[in-house]
Amino acid sequence: MSLIKKFATVASGTLMSRVLGFAREMLMAAALGTGPVADAFYAAFQFPNTFRRLFAEGAFNAAFVPLFAKEIEANGVEGAKRFSEEVFGVLFSALLVLTIAMELAMPLIVRFVVAPGFADNPEKYDMTVALATIMFPYLICMSLAAMMSGMLNSLRRYFAAAIAPVFLNIILVGVLANAWYRGHDGLTVGYALAWGVLAAGLVQLIIVWIAVRHAGIAIGFRRPKLTPNVKRLLWLALPAAITGGITQINTLIGTAIASGQDSAVSSLNLADRVYQLPLGVVGVAVAIVLLPELSRALKSGNKVEAANLQNRSVEFTLFLTLPAAAALLVISEPIVRVLYERGAFAASNSTPVVSAILAIFGLGLPAFVLIKAFTPGFFAREDTRTPMYFAAISVAVNISVALTLFPSWGAPGIAAASAVAGWVNAAMLLATLVWRGHWDRDAALLKRIPRLIVASAVMAGGLWFATREADQWLGSAAPFYTQAAALAVLVTGAMIVYFGVAFGIGGADAGMIRRNIRRNRGNTPPTAVEPD
Repeated sequence: MSLIKKFATVASGTLMSRVLGFAREMLMAAALGTGPVADAFYAAFQFPNTFRRLFAEGAFNAAFVPLFAKEIEANGVEGAKRFSEEVFGVLFSALLVLTIAMELAMPLIVRFVVAPGFADNPEKYDMTVALATIMFPYLICMSLAAMMSGMLNSLRRYFAAAIAPVFLNIILVGVLANAWYRGHDGLTVGYALAWGVLAAGLVQLIIVWIAVRHAGIAIGFRRPKLTPNVKRLLWLALPAAITGGITQINTLIGTAIASGQDSAVSSLNLADRVYQLPLGVVGVAVAIVLLPELSRALKSGNKVEAANLQNRSVEFTLFLTLPAAAALLVISEPIVRVLYERGAFAASNSTPVVSAILAIFGLGLPAFVLIKAFTPGFFAREDTRTPMYFAAISVAVNISVALTLFPSWGAPGIAAASAVAGWVNAAMLLATLVWRGHWDRDAALLKRIPRLIVASAVMAGGLWFATREADQWLGSAAPFYTQAAALAVLVTGAMIVYFGVAFGIGGADAGMIRRNIRRNRGNTPPTAVEPD
């Protein structure tokens, strides 16, 4: 399967999830706006979600995948199955203990970690504690699901792992639609959403568990034991967890700081949902596919293929994310207006704040995606500590900038801090790869990057002038269908301009596309069933 096809397989599931996520956020904005229930739900959900990214996706995509791939190469499917069972026993036991401890300590955690600013509002604080208590077991489901997703990705069976997250949004959209139909109040909606999150975790775990069995690996429970393989995994997983979850760490810090201002938490989350579309569809897909592919290339000693994988991945990500970043910067307000401005979402107060946050997130988008393209270069070599150190520096930058800007800028200051921290992290990762000789100079990539920037700038300029001309159709006074149609025309025109300029000046060409699509491998993975 070609590199682009693998990216597309993962991206298609992520895209479906993000589109349904938009539907979810639109319904939530209409039902809850940026009020206290929305603040409480987003803060409560951020906590288990952060742990999921830290100890599940980050750790296992970074540490588990290379070790699992090594077991397949050395000992076949049976060796990989034995290793998986050893890890499953330790992981499940640790998660159970962690969940019990967190449930008991939840009031203190919300007061001092998640949302210290809510302590002055007893009603919002109590609601956040209750919602977080309901949702935290979601961590067990998603951590085990992340492990099985890592197995599927290593076996080059990407679809089930990519499609499973869709069900979180399917269930939450169903909860919100039912609440709208029955006319539930905001508090009832908040509790229904919390139970929906827990149900979604169970559904996602079942989907990937079935997919793993279908791939020929039936995982049984083994008594927790620190075998040499498990010790090696834990040694790699801790720094990988911190590195892989750096965006979530920064988001959690931002949530804690934002809790000191009304509506700031929900405003950040609504903007975050929009920029997560290109980040998830491109960045996450590249990171998921690149790590096992790069691990195989390095294990086989094929350094030329490894270098080509890294360069083509960066080429692909920048080709798609530079114009997305430019568009978010220029037309953030029309995007927010079309997506959210209805019901309890106030045009006068909420739209300017959320659109400003979204525009700033757009400036950081290329950095966030590049981080996901650079870190596999370390993880595939079983170096999870260097990215961890850079992640720690990034967190320190994020905290200092956020604390500096928040008093005067409010929530947009937190977005600015996240963007600055992202660029600092990306720059350190790239500089270290180059310094170590793990990133070869690629003439085609160096030629295309400035041309892609020019194409994105031309597109942004065209969008800026077009929005001025279309102001009467994009303003709050215009009907929704008029706003949506005008925005669709703007986006379509921007795509035509960008691709036209990019191909016209050599930022992209047909050869680049063919080179990625035709990247086929001669070998097939050692599974009894052909990959999806």
